[in-house]
Amino acid sequence: MADALKIGIAGLGTVGASLVRILQDRHEMLATTCGRAIETTAVTARDRNRDRGVDLSQIKWFDDAVSLARDADIDVFVELMGGSGDPAYSAVKAALQRGIHVVTANKALLAAHGIELAKIAEEKGALLNYEAAVAGGIPVIKALRESMTGNTISRVYGIMNGTCNYILTKMEKEELSFEACLKEAQRLGYAEADPAFDIEGNDTAHKLSILTSLAFGTAIAADDIYLEGITNISIDDIHAAADLGYRIKLLGVAQRTESGIEQRVHPTMVPYDSVIAQVDGVTNAVAIESDILGELLMVGPGAGGNATASAVLGDIADIAKSRPGAQHVPAFGRPTNALLPYKRARIQSHEGGYFIRLKVVDRTGVFASIATRMADNGISLESIMQHSKHLMESGEPQTIILVTHATSEHSVRDAIKAIKSEGYLVGEPQVIRIERPKAN
Repeated sequence: MADALKIGIAGLGTVGASLVRILQDRHEMLATTCGRAIETTAVTARDRNRDRGVDLSQIKWFDDAVSLARDADIDVFVELMGGSGDPAYSAVKAALQRGIHVVTANKALLAAHGIELAKIAEEKGALLNYEAAVAGGIPVIKALRESMTGNTISRVYGIMNGTCNYILTKMEKEELSFEACLKEAQRLGYAEADPAFDIEGNDTAHKLSILTSLAFGTAIAADDIYLEGITNISIDDIHAAADLGYRIKLLGVAQRTESGIEQRVHPTMVPYDSVIAQVDGVTNAVAIESDILGELLMVGPGAGGNATASAVLGDIADIAKSRPGAQHVPAFGRPTNALLPYKRARIQSHEGGYFIRLKVVDRTGVFASIATRMADNGISLESIMQHSKHLMESGEPQTIILVTHATSEHSVRDAIKAIKSEGYLVGEPQVIRIERPKAN
């Protein structure tokens, strides 16, 4: 049997502690399946004295991640600290410059520095593996990077943030406000004390940028994504979606068009009978549409200690099974010098159409005015209706629901601007894209 693969772990939070535990508890099984033992020989974390429920007595402790990456006698550096900057960035870079393989769950780091780090890995003959960075335990990175080689991918989309999916699911099933569901998510540990990164869509955007690079062979463009979170979704939107046969999900969508690549993150209405509409709670789902394989939908746990540790362990096991001198799979599926510059797509019609909710004063001619403003901007309406769960008294503001056929974001925004100028709108309108997934 080959010499043991020596692991250094930076970060001993929920995921790091779970990884250490699994490596210790399943030592013999992993040695058999990988052809060599896997041993944790070095660790670092912010608090050396914290009880993590694992035995660290035989493992060398380093005071900081960079010194572990630079000086430890290890074969693989596992980065589980998070964050796009230091210490994660400097530590990963230091490990790769030594020719040490790196496994990370850090989507923010990859979105900001992934191409730079991948180039160093190529130059030094090291692997940069990151299955756990996107969709937790779902093996979507391996599918895109290895299993779907030869496929031309047209679209990648999915539910990539468990916090948002939990909130939207709870709003619908328990008829609670966004604020109440967010508080419950924080109480259960699904949302951070400062939840902005999740609920405003940034976390999904980082993950989407990585999938876009893998799917379309382009440089990462995390700053070139249309971004909209779920903070403006109300229980009225949830009810209206249900009445129309839809559920609301926060989706990340990347697709190839004739003019470039389109990337967007936003609340989306999906048909109730589609598979992705049935993905509830903290579960994630990623769909890939390609020419050879067709439609592939993968569903599984998107976060949590064991799910993320499992994905990290899979990356480590791949390294353990590889042999010296073997050709490494490039971090983003192709060498960094072969990645194409990212070209943003021109604004085009959204084939799924739009849901538009307007609250208006109750007066004669409003329906006609709204329809006229839509027509003036080239928008064809699939339906227009007055929507009220309870019978309202005359004179109270009324809610009008519009569902459009395929049209552009630009046309929708211009139509709403024109409607605002009429003076009968109460509050801000709600606009949600409608997606009609092929994978079902």
